[in-house]
Amino acid sequence: MKDQYFGDINDYRKYGLLRSIIRVCRLRLMVAWMLTPDDGSTDGKFISYLEHPSKWSRHDPVLFQKIKELLTPGLKRQVSLIENSSLLPKTEFFSSHVPDAASSRSSWFNSLTQWAQRSDFVFLDPDNGLEVKSKAYGGKNSSKFLYWREVEALWASGKSLLIYQQFIREKRLDFIQRMLEAMRVATPGSFVEAFSTPHVVFLMALQPEHQEFHEGIVSSVQENWEGQIHHWKLTRAQGAPADRSPAARARVG
Repeated sequence: MKDQYFGDINDYRKYGLLRSIIRVCRLRLMVAWMLTPDDGSTDGKFISYLEHPSKWSRHDPVLFQKIKELLTPGLKRQVSLIENSSLLPKTEFFSSHVPDAASSRSSWFNSLTQWAQRSDFVFLDPDNGLEVKSKAYGGKNSSKFLYWREVEALWASGKSLLIYQQFIREKRLDFIQRMLEAMRVATPGSFVEAFSTPHVVFLMALQPEHQEFHEGIVSSVQENWEGQIHHWKLTRAQGAPADRSPAARARVG
């Protein structure tokens, strides 16, 4: 995540998804932005949706209006704006920038896990998504990715997970199913499903004791975000060899 993205159309959907989850479950949420420095590109400039309230505000009127207020000209775009609002109530935020170097990354992740101790459900928001073979842990720009070792550690600590993942040049159905299967392997005993928007997919793994909230989450998202956020189940046969790691199954580049 970069501060420059704050409030764009993708953010609107993302915050809407989080608010739909918060609305129907008692789980304590932590948002780990996985911040990286702004890069000066035009990414995140897609805020013209705010000029069309008749089309967009119906999904979440409160969220729409607040983002419009927060994007007042002259106000620096940054995620702290939503942290300081009431849009994500009873939510913890982990806002430290993600480093590239392996030793610094390890320290960063240790801090994240300590911060998450009071939470049940962790949302991770990397720039690009889960690791790819061209970006080794600790390498240049590895900060843009979440690594399977980190997913596995958070899951083992008892956290349900929601992970931001960009689409790649692969048939979307195949990609979503492949990533869900990798999530299922990385999170033993989980209930895995996904929510997609036109540009990204959010992979969700619920701990066994949290699966009672599944139906409510799905219903809340579908009720409020029809046509913008699509729900996906894991439908592929589940019988891949157990000795293949999630990273090996889900290499995305």
